[in-house]
Amino acid sequence: MSLAVPFGSWPSPLTADVIVASSVGLGGPAFAGGDLWWSELRPAEAGRVQIVRRGPHGAVDVLPEGFSARTRVHEYGGGAWWVHGTGDEPGDDVHVFFVNWADQRLYRLDVGAGTDAVPVAITPEPDEPMGMRFADGVVTADGDLTICVREWHGAPGASEARNEIVVLPTDGSREPTVLIGGMRGPDFVSSPRLAPDESSLCWLQWNHPDMPWDQAELWVAAFDRGSVVATPTLASEVKVGGGDGVAVAQPRWDAEGRLWFVSDRDGWWDLRRFAEVGRPDATSTVDEQLRVDDGDWAQAQWVFGQSWYDFVSGGRGLVACRRKDGLDRLAWRAAPQRDGDDDDVTSWGEPVWLDVDVTAVDGLVAGPQGEVALVAASFTEEPRIVTIDTSDSRPDRFELSVVRPARDLGVGAGHLAVPEHVEFPTTPGPKGEPAVAFMLVYPPTNPDVVGPSDARPPLIVMSHGGPTSAARPQLNLSVQFWTSRGFAVADVNYRGSTGYGREFRRALDDRWGIADVDDCVAAARFLVGLGRVDGDRLAIRGGSAGGYTTLCALTFHHEFSVGCSLYGVADLEALARDTHKFESRYLDRLVGPYPERRDLYEERSPIHHTDRLATPLLILQGLEDEIVPPDQSEMMADALRRKGVPVAYLAFEGEQHGFRQAPNIQRALEAELYFYSRVLAFDVAEPIDPVDIENL
Repeated sequence: MSLAVPFGSWPSPLTADVIVASSVGLGGPAFAGGDLWWSELRPAEAGRVQIVRRGPHGAVDVLPEGFSARTRVHEYGGGAWWVHGTGDEPGDDVHVFFVNWADQRLYRLDVGAGTDAVPVAITPEPDEPMGMRFADGVVTADGDLTICVREWHGAPGASEARNEIVVLPTDGSREPTVLIGGMRGPDFVSSPRLAPDESSLCWLQWNHPDMPWDQAELWVAAFDRGSVVATPTLASEVKVGGGDGVAVAQPRWDAEGRLWFVSDRDGWWDLRRFAEVGRPDATSTVDEQLRVDDGDWAQAQWVFGQSWYDFVSGGRGLVACRRKDGLDRLAWRAAPQRDGDDDDVTSWGEPVWLDVDVTAVDGLVAGPQGEVALVAASFTEEPRIVTIDTSDSRPDRFELSVVRPARDLGVGAGHLAVPEHVEFPTTPGPKGEPAVAFMLVYPPTNPDVVGPSDARPPLIVMSHGGPTSAARPQLNLSVQFWTSRGFAVADVNYRGSTGYGREFRRALDDRWGIADVDDCVAAARFLVGLGRVDGDRLAIRGGSAGGYTTLCALTFHHEFSVGCSLYGVADLEALARDTHKFESRYLDRLVGPYPERRDLYEERSPIHHTDRLATPLLILQGLEDEIVPPDQSEMMADALRRKGVPVAYLAFEGEQHGFRQAPNIQRALEAELYFYSRVLAFDVAEPIDPVDIENL
């Protein structure tokens, strides 16, 4: 019989040091030189991002000491490295291009069997430190040119950073040439992709105040690679998709030179192919369209280099979809049936869903021999690099082969809580329309103990960042840290989250700080009403935009007993004035245009209503955060000190937006546990360093 122990005091093998030990964040993957490549963000190496190659003798690190492949374009980065192989046999030479974190210059590293090459910068040293940043590149077939995104801070005559698509020789012999951008170019660009014959280049672009998931256009132009004396150019630029309220994402050419993309024109992100690129009516002429009821074939483009589909040959390939049950699933897209020699599709067919243990997907890419690689995770395994052999075209036989396994936690599956996807009612919209939201509900889980029979567990409501993002449907040890100690956790996909179609995503327009907060409050009330949690011990936590939701919930509502804000927004007006270019107009849609609707910014900013805040609060902040600067957290902490509300403020040197260094991740988790234990009055099972709580 299991021992009865108060909730929160359960002894757990998932300690903070276990959670950070050997933890990695996986990125990529990519095929080149007959091998598979991926990246690893390593908290134990001060948040360094290493590139790894699966060679003939196993996986080996590529970057020498002192280099880290991470870009600051849009501040969120992504797409910080790309590779170009010189052959298809394992161990063939490969050119690695990567953005080095320390100076944001683009480097080339020639990797061959048995060589110890040194990275060489191929972009010039900018006048402003880190003033030229690069991302999201491709390389011409001969390896002579690379095309990528450049973000130029301090550009002459520019009032903000300038985002451009540039081309440069891979030996660094010539400075980058602007293909798209300049003084009259679009505000933002991404996803430059060359057609297989390199005659055309496609890309995405959008302008303030839109974010790429609000509205983004797909363009195509003829590409002239130039010569020794002439620089490359584009001609006959034409918009072929997106715009007018439609968000296009993830453009890709297949091997036959056909252009594919993901579009939410019909309310959900579905996969499409143009009939003929460049035709005047191309925006309305789509030969093929892969749809599924209530499912998105893409996610919000917060970072560069996202890939949720690819083709192996003849239009056959794998596609990832976020279904309305909150989970990612993989589908096999067989080649469509055609009428004789006519290119028109006569039978599309339904996608075949793969029976594999995957609930979260990223970085899906096809290799040259029918092998598909991706980052895959489930609710019982952390992200892994896996491959799927599709060569026999029998999806019922497809199996995952693990290339880079998840770490061994040394913890039995019985300690891991598996969530339930729950749809629950929330407050109606502004026109009285009925409203629902969604959450992943994790029960307290520990095979060694049970809670008291006369008590209910405390609840932690988690509010994800973005806010245009979503709760990740995968094993999250920061969740298991709590459930294994006797907490229930509700990871809320409030209105505005991705994965539930455009209408749900746009339901947060003009209502940030209201609808998201109402949904988190409704989630707690719903679980209290079911008798699953203790209504007197409710906590709410979140980072970034989720930190703002947390602060609003504690300020404007009274359901929660304690909260934790990680680099959260306290002052919307300060955010609108001070944040980086990518999000500088984000609030126009979420709140209202600034400064015209300054009244709304003040009305919804917790910092202006601290007289209504009486709930103990832990605040965690990185001191190098360029997205939500430290003064946001410091203002909130000062206000709570003056008011006499219990507050603890922990600031971390060397951390940006999100903690990446192992000691800081560990300290933040333990500090939060200690803070909750003092406020909710339970004993912690293991010794942890205390936190200085003022006004307690």
